[in-house]
Parts: sequence; structure tokens; C-alpha cells
Amino acid sequence: MAPTVEEIHLPEIGPGQVRVRIRAAGVCHSDLSMVNGTLRPPHPLILGHEAAGEVVEVGAGVTRVSPGTHVVLDWSPPCRDCWHCTHGEPWLCAAANVAALENGMTLDGAPVHVMLGLGAFAEQVVVPERAVIAVPSELGWESAALLGCAVLTGTGAVRNTAKVGAGDAVVVLGLGGVGLSVVSAARAAGAATVIAVDVSEGKKALAEAAGATDFVVSGETLSKDIRARTQGRGADHAFECVGRAATIRAAWRATRRGGQVTVVGMGRADDMVELSALDIFTSARSLRASVYGSSDPDVEVPLLAREVLSGALKLDHLVTDRITLADVPAAFERMACGEGARSVVTF
Repeated sequence: MAPTVEEIHLPEIGPGQVRVRIRAAGVCHSDLSMVNGTLRPPHPLILGHEAAGEVVEVGAGVTRVSPGTHVVLDWSPPCRDCWHCTHGEPWLCAAANVAALENGMTLDGAPVHVMLGLGAFAEQVVVPERAVIAVPSELGWESAALLGCAVLTGTGAVRNTAKVGAGDAVVVLGLGGVGLSVVSAARAAGAATVIAVDVSEGKKALAEAAGATDFVVSGETLSKDIRARTQGRGADHAFECVGRAATIRAAWRATRRGGQVTVVGMGRADDMVELSALDIFTSARSLRASVYGSSDPDVEVPLLAREVLSGALKLDHLVTDRITLADVPAAFERMACGEGARSVVTF
């Protein structure tokens, strides 16, 4: 079913909740996963989770923001009480990462669900206080929105999960908003070689703008192409930003013995990755995932905001299309075809 623009009744604001007027919302591959069968959430569903806006109302007991505060929405707000949160892994919070929650009604009274507890492809949202992060008012709305998913996820994968260091060789497979953020973060971390890989030749200019030293069109000879650019060894780090078994295997083959493969893309439950037991042993590679950049959003979103304002982190190249809500289906089509980086809905 293709997404449509509809009117709904938002719930009344309750204790510990805030109402936010959305100013910008990025179209992420996770949004597409909700409509293409990768995930199967309940319907009707309001899409959208990478967003920023202005607080217009707060409920009783809210202390971290007030009306007028500029905020980034957090689609995986940690509870701070579960085992993972109390052991330094808030990105794995047991109470977060819910695909959809009931929140609101259609005009005829049917319950409505919101994606990842937000449903940010909307003029306004009502969310828990812990799902908003204050940012400086000087930060542009588009940049603020991108911090909430693509930039935090990609930058965190480099800084927190893989810990890319100076002089490393890095390969990035998949050049959407997250993959391009990985490219930028790897270059900023001092990687000597950053090889950007995509199925579309049209991504070359975007990769170069993000800081890639090399660009390769993915194909049957990908591992040889990567080794030719890394003194025959393969990359120290490979980042898979697509979420497909075939791409994960390609990242594995492109990595040197003892190297690290970091899976950033979210794939299907039935898309199985096969690696031989002998290959795992003899290659001594490590394979791990990076969920939300292995980050604590409350700490790292304000840090990234300061980097954007200082000029240390540039995001302009990530936004290739500025659209309205009605244009979201077309943005999904571009994404499925591998065109552009981020489409951003502006209100």
C-alpha cells in the first residue's frame, strides 16, 4: 500500500510528554523498510523517525525542555534503568527499538500507530520527554534532523563501534545518508584510504564530497578492486550500510585478515548470511553490528550539533532533495533505485 497524506487526531498531552512541531524530517531506509515488507508493523502507521522541530507544549513534570526549545527526536530513547542502560549500552535499551506504538486516532476513531514511537512525517507529534534532545537554536532544521539518525548512526559506527584510527584503510558499501556519514567520519578520524562502494556510478560525486579517496562500482571483482587499493591486503575496516546478506559477504571478502566488518544496515529476518567455519577461523576477521552508532544520543547529539556549528562537521552534501509530505512516495522510489542521498521533508 502506497503512503498517503491524511489528517488524524493527536492524543492529548499527558504527564512527562511534549508536543513538538516538526520542522524537518529525513526520509530514511528504515522508513522504506516499513512499507516494502522488510518489517511488518501494524497499520495504519505514521512513518518518519529522523526529525527535528520546536517544542510547543509540555506536560506536567517535564524538566529537560520548555516551549520554544529546538529539539532532535530520538527514536531509541534509553530508559536508563534496564541492564543494558546500567552497563554502558544505552543503544541496546530493553525498552527501546519498538517498531510501532499506538498513538492517536483516525478521524473516524480507529487507532493509529507511529513508527518507532515517533511518527515524524507529520506536522506535530506527541512523544515522551526522553524522546527529545535539546540542540542550539542556531542549528539549521535540516542538519538537526539528520543528526537524529543518519549522522549519529554513521559517525557512531566509525567512532564508537569500529574505532577507526589514523592511517587505516576503510571501505564503505552503500552510499545513502548513513553510508556517506560513515565516509565523512572515517576521513575525519584520519583514515588514509576511504573507498566508497555503490551500485550506482551516480554516487561518485557524493562520495567525493563526503571525503572518499576512491570510488568503486560494486561488481563481481569488488574484493580484487579493494585489494588493489590496499597493498593487496584488503581493508582494515569494512562498513556494510545496505542490510543484505550478499553485501555483508562482500564486505567480509574485502577485509584483510584480522580486519573488522561492521554491519550498519538493517536487513530482512529471512536473508541469511553464510560463512564457512574454516573461513571464520583462518581469516581471524571480526563481524559485528552497530546499532544506532553504539551511541548515547543524549550525549552525542549535542556534541555533533556543536561540531556542525563550528564547521568541523559538514552535512550540506547529504541533502539532495527537499520535498513535501506528498513527495515521500517518490523519495522512496529514488531510494529503491539508489538515487541521491537524503530527501528531507520541510514544513
